[in-house]
Amino acid sequence: MMLRCMRTTIRIDNELLAEAKAVAARTGRTLTRVIEDALREMLARGKSNRRHQDTVELPTFNGSGLRPGADLDSSAELLELMDRDPH
Repeated sequence: MMLRCMRTTIRIDNELLAEAKAVAARTGRTLTRVIEDALREMLARGKSNRRHQDTVELPTFNGSGLRPGADLDSSAELLELMDRDPH
């Protein structure tokens, strides 16, 4: 398997770069490999977080769920619904 790589230039904080270089030296990896590994880990973590964010459970009180006609995308409609019903 042949990997395709692209040379690029990035701006990175000096302290962060120093830490990455120290990790590379300590672990026997190249700086490029340390940065690639960190980026892969961050991107993978973002993917798993998105999967968990797809489903949101909303707490309900004194009822069994969302009221019919309640539009969660409209704060104005929700406020109107709450003003109409004293519960």
